[in-house]
Amino acid sequence: MSSALLDISDVTRRSGLTAATLRYYEDIGLIQSAGRHGLRRQYEHGVLDQLTFIRMAKLADVSLKELARLARPNGYHVDRDLLADKITGIDSQIERLTALRGILTHIQNCPEEDPFTCPRFQKLLRIAGRITGQS
Repeated sequence: MSSALLDISDVTRRSGLTAATLRYYEDIGLIQSAGRHGLRRQYEHGVLDQLTFIRMAKLADVSLKELARLARPNGYHVDRDLLADKITGIDSQIERLTALRGILTHIQNCPEEDPFTCPRFQKLLRIAGRITGQS
């Protein structure tokens, strides 16, 4: 076995993913093994970076199907329209989470016993309502 390759057990331990998940990702073309040592799949070290990218992309609501459209044997194809849509979604999520953080911080420090009676809290709720599309 080449020391440059990682055994599937090493990849599962380092990535936190199951062997079944790795095999599934390989089946749909997101990653590829470099070969086998006996019955055990072997991977290049770069697979760990690919798995980090997949995990981060999933956080941004990029589906595995969308990732599979981008995946190529030697890297990823750039679908600029898909990426622009995902960036817009991330920006919206950041805006919503920032508003939520402001609301929660205010509740934590609000001088009123009931934050809903606080004018500043009411203002934060109106801003959040505009962000989430509520009147």
